[in-house]
Amino acid sequence: MIKPKSLGIVGCGWLGKPLSHELAKEMHVECFSRELIKDDSTFWQSDTIIIAINTKDNYLKTLQKIATLTKPTCNIILMSSTSVYKEFDSEVDESFKITKKSLIKEAEDLLLSLKERLLILRLGGLMGDDRVAGRWKSATEFSDGFVNYIHRDDVINIVKIMLYGGINRGIYNLVAPQHPTRKEIHIKNSQKFGSEMGSFKGFSNRRVSSQKLIKELGYTFLHPNPLEFWD
Repeated sequence: MIKPKSLGIVGCGWLGKPLSHELAKEMHVECFSRELIKDDSTFWQSDTIIIAINTKDNYLKTLQKIATLTKPTCNIILMSSTSVYKEFDSEVDESFKITKKSLIKEAEDLLLSLKERLLILRLGGLMGDDRVAGRWKSATEFSDGFVNYIHRDDVINIVKIMLYGGINRGIYNLVAPQHPTRKEIHIKNSQKFGSEMGSFKGFSNRRVSSQKLIKELGYTFLHPNPLEFWD
């Protein structure tokens, strides 16, 4: 197994912070918000940079800056999103040609044009811990359909496996392999947490496949069923 000598994480939030804590058990890790990293920081000499920031505040300019500041041999891991598939209403995988313009797709294409060693991870809806589907401050109207969620524990575990396996190129969907409906999850969680149920309208058939990840990594999900994320 290959252990990166140094690793930096841009974005020390709900995902980035616990990811840094886990990886720091076995390697040197620095984790900063995008606002706190200086252009002349040694941070940019890291062997691997993980980008785990939201799409707000000049997202594309931030990505371009990161690509410029990192050394040519740096491996970049972009935490992208399965929302890139929003034009489809069927089962989709990484081979699907995306034609609908979106900020997420622009971000992926930008980094693909700037960096050779780029790993794009298209994350499903991030859940787990304090993120509970259906537990909102006030109930509202939702679109029903098959969910494409992933537990934060699995994201952290998959990133660790990829780092140690030396996987530094490609596009992978990170989504739990089971796809219950949003309504099923809300019903269960409203009973478990005593939250108010919203109403549902419409239905999405989009199911994002993680079979490429499962096959190539031989990966077994820690939390394969979103209905059981909070059990």
